[in-house]
Amino acid sequence: MKNMRPSDYSLALEDRGMGIPLMFIHGYPLNRNIWKRQWEDLADLVHVIAPDLRGHGESVLAANEARNFYPFSMELLADDCVHVLDILKITQPVILCGLSMGGYISFALYRKYPDRVAGLILAATRSNADSPDARINRQNAVDLVRSSGVQSIVDSMLPRMLAPKTFAENPRLVQQVQDIMLSSTVEGIIGDSLGMKDRPDSTGLLSGIHLPTLILLGAEDQFISTREAEGMHAAIQDSRLVVMPDAGHLLNMEKPELFNHEIRGFINSFFGGKQ
Repeated sequence: MKNMRPSDYSLALEDRGMGIPLMFIHGYPLNRNIWKRQWEDLADLVHVIAPDLRGHGESVLAANEARNFYPFSMELLADDCVHVLDILKITQPVILCGLSMGGYISFALYRKYPDRVAGLILAATRSNADSPDARINRQNAVDLVRSSGVQSIVDSMLPRMLAPKTFAENPRLVQQVQDIMLSSTVEGIIGDSLGMKDRPDSTGLLSGIHLPTLILLGAEDQFISTREAEGMHAAIQDSRLVVMPDAGHLLNMEKPELFNHEIRGFINSFFGGKQ
């Protein structure tokens, strides 16, 4: 784990392995530790970079800075990711693996810095903007965390983060996910929620993506539908879609062996990786 100060906050990240850079971007309200099985299993193949986004995990916002940056737009968080690459002196294009909100950030990074991106792994995410109802739910989350704290967000979201069977039968993983979610700050949750509420629709971007692209979805994801993943697959030329059985929104934690197998095959097929 490294710490650095790219701007107005202290940033924590994992920086492991050698080879083509692969940046893992976590979702909301999570941190880099969702990727532990990925950096453990894939560092022999790629250079893994996995930051904690501002306000999450061990990335600490300056005491009086957070509100100056509300909302945390997807473009702002993409800028943070590029700052990480710059500080690490990574100039070659990288593969982005974004889960959920991390996928929204990946779209923003590709839109703003296309020359920095070599490929995309879009996990449990969507391209379209929030619907009116979803925007209301984002504001409700802001109001809830302001009044009742981070635990209230965890209580409302945790049962839907995993496949129902996983939630019922794997208490160790449930506890792990809960601990990760509880590491988020009120400021991080507010900033993310407002940023996602106002994010642009990226659907029009899809047909112009001519990079190797892997789309991964849990068959029992309670946030992202198979129809949405299939729509991205149809729009992104030559992309690959894999729907993982018995997995929910955190498919990389529920099915790490299968998730890592798909990434390894993707790297080997398009980027000359090693077995």
